[in-house]
Amino acid sequence: MKRFGWFSILVLLLSACAPKNQVRQVVDFTEDWKFILSDTLADYSAVDLDLSGWRTLDVPHDWSIESDFSADCPATPGGGALPGGVGWYRKMFTLDKSQEGKKIYIDFDGVYQCSEVWINGQSLGFRPNGYISFRYDLTPHVEWGKENVIAVRVDNSKQPNSRWYSGSGIYRNVRLEMTNPVHVDLWGIYVTTPEINEKEAVVRVQTALNDLKEGEWVPLLAGAVKIRHIIRDASGKTVARMETGDETQDVRLPSPKLWSIDRPYLYTLATELEIDGRVVDNTETRFGVRSFEFDAERGFILNGKPVKINGVCNHHDLGCLGSAIHHRAIERQLQILKAMGCNGIRCSHNPPSPELLDLCDEMGFIVMDEAFDMWAVSKTKFDYSRYFSEWYEKDLTDLVLRDRNHPSVFMWSIGNEIMEQWRPQGDSLAVLLSNIVRRLDPTRPIVSACNEPSLSNPFFRPGILDLVGLNYHLSDYEKVHAEFADRPFIASETVSGLASRGFYQMPSDSIRIWPPRWDVPFTQAVQQCSAYDNCHVPWGCTQEESWKYIKKTDFVAGQYIWTGFDYLGEPTPYGWPSRSSYFGIVDLAGFPKDIYYMYQSEWTDRDVLHVFPHWNWQAGESVDIWAYYNRADEVELFLNDRSLGVRKKENDDLHVSWRVPFEPGTIKAVSRRAGKEILVREIKTAGEPVSIRLTADRNEIRATGKDLSYITVEVLDQDGNVVPMANHLIRFSVKGPGDIAGTDNGDPTDSRSLKKPERNLFNGKCLVVVQGKKTPGVIQVTASSDGLRNGITVVRNQ
Repeated sequence: MKRFGWFSILVLLLSACAPKNQVRQVVDFTEDWKFILSDTLADYSAVDLDLSGWRTLDVPHDWSIESDFSADCPATPGGGALPGGVGWYRKMFTLDKSQEGKKIYIDFDGVYQCSEVWINGQSLGFRPNGYISFRYDLTPHVEWGKENVIAVRVDNSKQPNSRWYSGSGIYRNVRLEMTNPVHVDLWGIYVTTPEINEKEAVVRVQTALNDLKEGEWVPLLAGAVKIRHIIRDASGKTVARMETGDETQDVRLPSPKLWSIDRPYLYTLATELEIDGRVVDNTETRFGVRSFEFDAERGFILNGKPVKINGVCNHHDLGCLGSAIHHRAIERQLQILKAMGCNGIRCSHNPPSPELLDLCDEMGFIVMDEAFDMWAVSKTKFDYSRYFSEWYEKDLTDLVLRDRNHPSVFMWSIGNEIMEQWRPQGDSLAVLLSNIVRRLDPTRPIVSACNEPSLSNPFFRPGILDLVGLNYHLSDYEKVHAEFADRPFIASETVSGLASRGFYQMPSDSIRIWPPRWDVPFTQAVQQCSAYDNCHVPWGCTQEESWKYIKKTDFVAGQYIWTGFDYLGEPTPYGWPSRSSYFGIVDLAGFPKDIYYMYQSEWTDRDVLHVFPHWNWQAGESVDIWAYYNRADEVELFLNDRSLGVRKKENDDLHVSWRVPFEPGTIKAVSRRAGKEILVREIKTAGEPVSIRLTADRNEIRATGKDLSYITVEVLDQDGNVVPMANHLIRFSVKGPGDIAGTDNGDPTDSRSLKKPERNLFNGKCLVVVQGKKTPGVIQVTASSDGLRNGITVVRNQ
């Protein structure tokens, strides 16, 4: 094994410049930033500056989401119909002079986009990629014991630069990190498990220390750096350890507990650097022990067992919070998807936030980690293709180094629907990118999400990609599999069904393909899409059609459906006033659409009976009633206690249905297994709206200043029935230690800012998100509307 040859020269210097037993410190650097949105050419990087016109705020922050939506925004509805611009951030901080001699770094998890960072007026560098994480070394420029100034310029003025909503600003987390001069480098721990059996697992750890400039250290004759690795189980108990001076160590872990989607068990690797008996650095890395393979005939195998990847694609925005990262917001999305039975996330189409991958590790998701939406050939006028040739190696390297310890990451995607697929020499770039990934992480397969299924696709040439990834083209799966029979196959993007929650167009068995062609503008009077799973784009298919095929086809390792959640931007099939997507299984506010329950009935073992639509129609109107169910033989439907007949799923059916003339009253569905009643669902005709009901997803949150409570808002009639077509304007107010972080309703055509404390109901629902402050106490949330009784709920911030 390779030895670190320069360890012995460091001891005396470390002893002289660092307090005894002082080790790595990581400081949350997100509070009390100054911000100004300014498109002028003024240089705000200077140390002395009048900040009287600047706002004080915390990051993560997305300035674009604060505006009303507008057709005039150069981002276009495809980019979310929200403004970009140039924003400046500044933050002052002081370093204790007793710490002088330490190394000081600043870490940004993501800044959209084209950021430049200064410390005390000195430029540290420029990063154009809005999704990548990066670090700067502040050490040569800081003043110990005096005030220092960080300035960040963010330029998102050149629009359009994205095919979806990007957000603008320091929209992910920021940290300061203080270390001794010798320390583990950024992303310098690499954990793999090359051998696994029931008795033990070999945990291989590679350690990279920070680079030291030549001539920085005076040769000394004392000591060497010892590297100690300690593995702790989920309870914190030490279960294995190893100490050596080698950069690569094999630690034997007895009786390993395997990471899986149902039991995502995590270990913690504690790494310590020791010089002359003193610990000079320590860091922790979570990892999982699991074995997997992609097989050309059997699909995806996890820990020796076939697993179908039932995944979704997701963009990075968080609905009414915009692109600003909130741990709870991501967690809520994943909980909603997990309850549906989803087990996979594709990071579309860019490096995700670290928080997303941490949560996928903890909750058990199979992640396709994706690097780029374009390479050198552009998709929008001002996109990343302008910088690709100069930056692709650095950006891809940083992505893989950052994410390669996550047990949830099972494959690297080097691109999505890359335009070079149609260029004869397109394979040359694919080879370069694949070689970068293999050099950094040979343990995971490489894929590119392609939408050209032919043998002529240069990306499919031997030795470039490990997986055949195909977007759409369901009818070509068999052909592609036959042409590339030695390679595993993943449906990297599927379906693109269109639906608006609570909106129904009949007859339900009539398929609407909107737009008729991808390049033909399309509109209709009401810019909504039917929720019956009878509306999709011309390159896609219905949700049921895709799942029927994939569930029975072993060679398809699984699918990533477009998409799990609606997202801002790309409002296919429409243009303005639509400003967000219709693709999601869940709407932008986080309310499941009806198709959610089809997947829940197929992907989970819980009892499911979901009946729709609502039961407020015109007298005599013919209404199609669908039911998704499982773990039952049949469903019987009743109207006002009158049986409308029993339906059973036959062959590969995924739902049953009835066509019923409307009459007011009660629809009741009963599922039975072997004659025994399993579930009952009732839908009543609602009367006139009377009152507002608020339902919080959590009535207790943590007083961290960052926790969230999502509160569903509905209007009820005098009997307590939800009024399904209500569209009242609801106004919100808060008392106590909390603020309104956003409001939403899932309507893709609502042009009101998602930060305003008011929202119209959309098909009977809307949402208010409350963010607690650091002060403990009771937050009272009130919802009011003309002519209705107020709704009130409380959230304890503790």
